[in-house]
Amino acid sequence: MKKICCFGELLLRISPDVNGDWLHSNTLPVHLGGAELNVATALAKWNVPVKYISAAPDNYLSRQLTTHIAKMGIDTNDFIYAGNRIGTYYLPQGSDVKNAGIIYDRAYSAYAELEPGQVDWEKLLQDVSWFHFSAIDPAVSAKAAAVCKEVLQIASAKNITISVDLNYRSKLWQYGKEPVEVMPELVAYCDVVMGNLWAAEKMLGIPVDADLKSEKEAFVQHAQKTSVAVMQQFSKCQQVANTFRFDPDDSITYYATLYRDNELYVSKEFVATSIVDKVGSGDCFMAALIYGNQHGFSGQQTIEFAAAAAFDKLFIKGDATSSTVEDIKKRM
Repeated sequence: MKKICCFGELLLRISPDVNGDWLHSNTLPVHLGGAELNVATALAKWNVPVKYISAAPDNYLSRQLTTHIAKMGIDTNDFIYAGNRIGTYYLPQGSDVKNAGIIYDRAYSAYAELEPGQVDWEKLLQDVSWFHFSAIDPAVSAKAAAVCKEVLQIASAKNITISVDLNYRSKLWQYGKEPVEVMPELVAYCDVVMGNLWAAEKMLGIPVDADLKSEKEAFVQHAQKTSVAVMQQFSKCQQVANTFRFDPDDSITYYATLYRDNELYVSKEFVATSIVDKVGSGDCFMAALIYGNQHGFSGQQTIEFAAAAAFDKLFIKGDATSSTVEDIKKRM
C-alpha cells in the first residue's frame, strides 16, 4: 500500500519550567518532535500508512529515537543516519513556538547539513502517494532548502501529491535569504497549501489588506481572496487552507477555512478559556487535512475535522496528538 511520506527535521524539545524549579529537582522534560514528525504521529494514530524521513547521527541516541518512532506505527526504514548532531530547541511548557522566548539550537544539525545528491529519492519515494513538508525545512539552512527542491522535483515527476505547511519561524531564517526568496520556488510543486493570511504574505508575497478589520467575517472573506491568489500564482495548487487562532488574553478562539473546487468552506468556531499546550496544533490540523483527503471527505467535512483536530491538540501535553479519530469527532 502506498504511504504518506513526511520529511523534516527530527527535534528534541527541552521544556524547563518558567520558574527555574528544574534546577533544584534535576528534572527537565524532553519531548520528541518536529513539525513533520507530529504530522506522521497523528496519521499513524489514525491508522494511515505513513513513513518518516529525517536525518540524525548514527549513534545509540538516534537509534533509540527511531525505534520509539517505529513503535508508534511509523515506517522509519528510510531514515537517514548521517551527520553529527540532533537539532534541539528550548521552550517552557505551554508556550508557543512563535513566542520570543524560544531558543533554537539547530545549526549544523544532521538535517541542516544534508546536501543534494546525498539521498536516493527515486528509491525512497517508490512506495509514496503523498509527500508532506513544511516551510521550517528550508528555513534551517541553504543546504536544506536545496534538498527540499531536489525531492519536490522528483516527487512531482512521480505524480505524488505534495502538501506544504507555511510555518513561519523568524529565528530560523538566518542564512541570508528571506522566505519570499525561497518559498515560491518550492510551493510551485505543491497541490495542497496550508497556512494563514500573514504567512502567505511573508512567504509568497501575497499581500494582506492594510485596512483588514479584526473580525471573523473580514478574515473569512480575505481567506478566499488569498486562496484564489495562491492558486493563480501556483497553477499546480488545488487546495488552500487557512487557520485562525487568536489568544489576546487567556482565552483561545479558533476556526479555519478550506478553499477547493472554487468554493470556500468554513469550520465552526471553537472557544476555550484555558489550554494545555500550543505546540503541534497546526501539525495536527495538517494531518487531519491529509486524512480528510485520503478518506474522501467533502470539503466541509474535511475542514470541520481538521479544525476540531487542531483545537483538540491544545488540550494535550507534548508535541503530537494522542487523540483518536473518534475523540476528534466528539470534539466536532
